[in-house]
Amino acid sequence: MLRIHFTGEDLARVRIAPEPDPMWELLLSLHRLRRRDAGVLFGPWLRESLPRVPSVTRLLTALAPPVGYAMDFLTPAANGGLSERIEALRATPLRQVHRDMGEFTRRNGTRRMPAWSRNLAEGDAGGIGRIADAAGVYFDTVLDPFWERIRAQVSRDRSRRSTVLAEGGWDAVLSTIHPSARWDFPVLQLDFPVDQDLRLDGRGLLLQPSFFSRHAPTTLADPTLPPVLVHPIEHDAAWAAPESGPADGRALAALIGPTRAILLSALADGIANTGELARAAGTSPPNASRHIAALREAALVTSLRHRNATLHTVTELGLALLEGGSPRIRT
Repeated sequence: MLRIHFTGEDLARVRIAPEPDPMWELLLSLHRLRRRDAGVLFGPWLRESLPRVPSVTRLLTALAPPVGYAMDFLTPAANGGLSERIEALRATPLRQVHRDMGEFTRRNGTRRMPAWSRNLAEGDAGGIGRIADAAGVYFDTVLDPFWERIRAQVSRDRSRRSTVLAEGGWDAVLSTIHPSARWDFPVLQLDFPVDQDLRLDGRGLLLQPSFFSRHAPTTLADPTLPPVLVHPIEHDAAWAAPESGPADGRALAALIGPTRAILLSALADGIANTGELARAAGTSPPNASRHIAALREAALVTSLRHRNATLHTVTELGLALLEGGSPRIRT
């Protein structure tokens, strides 16, 4: 059983991650690969990915068994995307490596570590670098071909939970985050492989929707790391269908205008803040606000005031409109 202890300040600091976390998806996809329990849902990904799994993956699977504790340092918290998280992994302090390897031994009992891991624990400067390189190669080979579809699935789940938040507040979100969730302030209880308490102590909680999370939610073992709850999403059973071609994106832009098409696509990808949306569309915040107001009047977008910011989410009607294709966001 996992028990997460909140204060009133923590409730004000709960947030839903805007995108899938590349390192958590990497870790959990390794579980799917090794357990071969993909079923219908992950079958297309598994069939396509298994023949091209790179040999360096063994460096990762040694630290992340299919059942039991996986090293916390494999899923570092970092701002930005994959490259920033890979660099955060590469910069893991030796004291955390020591701590995580001790936790691995304590939780996983007789599971043997490979010989090279002893050098890692003793301060092998290149060991973490090789693990970081392996993570990058694995992601590029196995996850990147599916990443846009993975992002779309996580964005759909985030939009649904944002609607729950708008209608019922955080009480509704936390009580429905997983079928096993039992929320009675100040404690959220969830099914978990081990008995663990996580005291937030005013730090808040990041709710991280995950494409490859399949059963119970998970979190980090080290209570001093930034608190995160990684939980399964509700998948669209047809998620693996080929993505629409560029002509569909042009059709959407012709229907509602290119700027509004980009804004709607960005919202579906989980971008919710007006300033971030303006940057994605390459326009000014006031102009983005005017376009968002038009999308809201057309019932394609909803807006919710949260503390000092207004957060926007795409509606089911907006998602249905996007189904034909989405334009590329500027970077």
